[in-house]
Amino acid sequence: MPQTESLQEFYQQKLNQVPENLQQEIGHFNVFRMKDCVVDNHLTVNYSRRDFYKVSLNTGHYLFHYADKTLEVKGPTLMFFSPQVPYSWEALTPDYEGFFCIFRAPFLTERMRMNINDLPMFSTSGKPAFSLTAEQHEETAVIYRKMLAEIASDYPFKYDLLCNYLKEIFHVALKMQPSETLYPHANANARLTAVFSDLLERQFPIESPAQRFTLRSASDYAQQLAVHVNHLNRAIRETTGKTTTSHIAERLAAEAKALLKHTSWNVAEISYALGFEEPAHFNNFFKKQTSLTPTAYRDV
Repeated sequence: MPQTESLQEFYQQKLNQVPENLQQEIGHFNVFRMKDCVVDNHLTVNYSRRDFYKVSLNTGHYLFHYADKTLEVKGPTLMFFSPQVPYSWEALTPDYEGFFCIFRAPFLTERMRMNINDLPMFSTSGKPAFSLTAEQHEETAVIYRKMLAEIASDYPFKYDLLCNYLKEIFHVALKMQPSETLYPHANANARLTAVFSDLLERQFPIESPAQRFTLRSASDYAQQLAVHVNHLNRAIRETTGKTTTSHIAERLAAEAKALLKHTSWNVAEISYALGFEEPAHFNNFFKKQTSLTPTAYRDV
């Protein structure tokens, strides 16, 4: 089951080492040359959600998949990735170059009064790609080179300066209109259904009574995927023949069965972990799905 990629996993996968102070750096920031992070000469990023923000300056030819859209990226492009939006991307040519930086929200909020999710390029409904002219590309590349030089320095206030460089990049994008060249996909409904299914599966397994299933409605998933709920419902029904609600209920019932059979948690604990406010609501749901009460199912 795909999981959220953590900073630790990013460093282990790309650089085969994790910074010693990573756990202490809540507002973590780092910057890289893209060519230094290519694994086995391959630059395909699988569909995933990250627990950090990423801003990249790319050249080359890519497909960038998010929700039910596929964005074709060709030439110098500034791209913004948010923890709120899962995505995948793939290089179509081997001539990829560029830079990227990664950071967590406190890196900005500790140094300036702003909510990063208020920036349009990071919103779930925003457009993440900005095509650059040759001049804009060079100006932005200069900022990244300054970042690389600064992060290697021993200047005591370097992270304040790096924050300012990052803000400069934000302003490059804010002055522009986002790229909206959509690459025709053979089956957008199938892609959206696959993304929905992946988000649903991300919440399982439930491994402790303190863990809680939170995305319980079609509207919850539509909001996460930045699509209208009617569009999501229509895509899933056309692809699977079932409603979004049916998929959620079936997966929830399957997890309930596993918890009843393979844990010693009481029904109230299972009810809470699965997102029900009252055990009675869970009892009614489970009986509707299985024709048995939770207690009766556990005793079978």
